[in-house]
Amino acid sequence: MPSENGLIDATNLRLLAELVEDARISQAELGRRVGLSAPAVAERLARLEREGAIVGYRTDVSPAALGYTLAAVVRMRPAPRQIPKVADVARATPEVVECHRVTGEDCFYMKIHVRSVEHLEEVIDRFTPYGQTTTSIIQSSPVPRRGIELGPQRELA
Repeated sequence: MPSENGLIDATNLRLLAELVEDARISQAELGRRVGLSAPAVAERLARLEREGAIVGYRTDVSPAALGYTLAAVVRMRPAPRQIPKVADVARATPEVVECHRVTGEDCFYMKIHVRSVEHLEEVIDRFTPYGQTTTSIIQSSPVPRRGIELGPQRELA
């Protein structure tokens, strides 16, 4: 399904699929895989970046390798007029790796990485002046972080 502005055509979808598989692939190899020259690949990637279809390239590092052995989900129900402050504290807290404003009884859903239960308590204490928190320690992740499904390429042909 092409985007409204025509940015995601079949070739761009193939480029994106290859990058999702291996973001370190060279533009020359990427071109070989999708049937374009390296300069054509560079031009398409630049446009995808400029238009916001590609929002970044990243390396995922295991939090455990850095000593962050516990992960937790913190749900937050801010006190009246404290929503902006909770967002500010989340942005300023390096242990918060995701923060989402959500609907429902809680207004925020955050994922954090900490070194210990004591560290978890310290992080939670940064938020409690602004409302009620509910915390769950993550035991395992049967579906680890992943990108959005790019869908069958035949639909775009």
